[in-house]
Amino acid sequence: MKIAFVGKGGSGKTTLSSLFIRHLATTGAPVVAVDADINQHLGAALGLDEAAAAALPAMGERLPLIKDYLRGTNPRIASTETMIKTTPPGEGSRLLRVREDNPVYDACARPVELDGGTVRLMVTGPFTDADLGVACYHSKTGAVELCLNHLVDGRDEYVVVDMTAGSDSFASGMFTRFDITFLVAEPTRKGVSVYRQYKEYARDFGVVLKVVGNKVQGQDDLDFLRAEVGDDLLVTVGHSDWVRAMEKGRPPRFELLEDVNRSSLRRLQSAVDATYDLRDWEHYTRQMVHFHLKNAQSWGNERTGADLAAQVDPGFVLGESLVVNA
Repeated sequence: MKIAFVGKGGSGKTTLSSLFIRHLATTGAPVVAVDADINQHLGAALGLDEAAAAALPAMGERLPLIKDYLRGTNPRIASTETMIKTTPPGEGSRLLRVREDNPVYDACARPVELDGGTVRLMVTGPFTDADLGVACYHSKTGAVELCLNHLVDGRDEYVVVDMTAGSDSFASGMFTRFDITFLVAEPTRKGVSVYRQYKEYARDFGVVLKVVGNKVQGQDDLDFLRAEVGDDLLVTVGHSDWVRAMEKGRPPRFELLEDVNRSSLRRLQSAVDATYDLRDWEHYTRQMVHFHLKNAQSWGNERTGADLAAQVDPGFVLGESLVVNA
């Protein structure tokens, strides 16, 4: 199952995504965690010290390797240089599994030991001084989108992505790559404005969107969120001494997280698991192709646009391709 955490900057989405990852680890489920935020804090939220977090391999710097592996023997892709972030898989492409070992995980993922188990952590890498004026951050998140486009995941397998703040994910089709999107909102006008924007943008794409109210301190906060987001409000999270200790780098054992917050995490997992039966791989693949063709049409070079369009395999449906090519 693929899960995105979004929200405005400072809403607490990284904290909540890390709590959810820790919760999933306690169940023994395989988890791939991805930090796709321009501010890379997920590693620290999962307990890594500053040096260990800085040493995580950046997916953006290993994009040629990722492309080469995923391309496989797909005859529609002339070279790795012609692959872009929206390039869909086709016959001959290599696919990714959550539970497997593969060169992409070897190069980009590192195990993180939590007191409930071990998860694989991948990071896009930070936006550096060298990028200023010559690149946008989506050049880094493109590696995540390629991986999601080539991922075949099953029930009780989880990929949790801490996304960029605000509505930046709409700069590509990556917002359609998830079974469910949790939007973290504070009980403020600014907190719910991103929700309205996100819901409007996602309206025509079948995105399953649920709101997680954060920093809720009382009934008035709860009433405000209910009035503003209605039935999309799934759970709320209030003050947590456990989180305060974690933010100081001294997290207690996860089993000591407050009962009310552990209950909220269980409800998040139930909401995720309920989306499995809603999966439509044909629709999922069709959306992937839609955004890739939009990219092809936007290229100023007519030849390049035609080449990108030719990468689409009209008979390919991702969910029907259950064997990863060697």
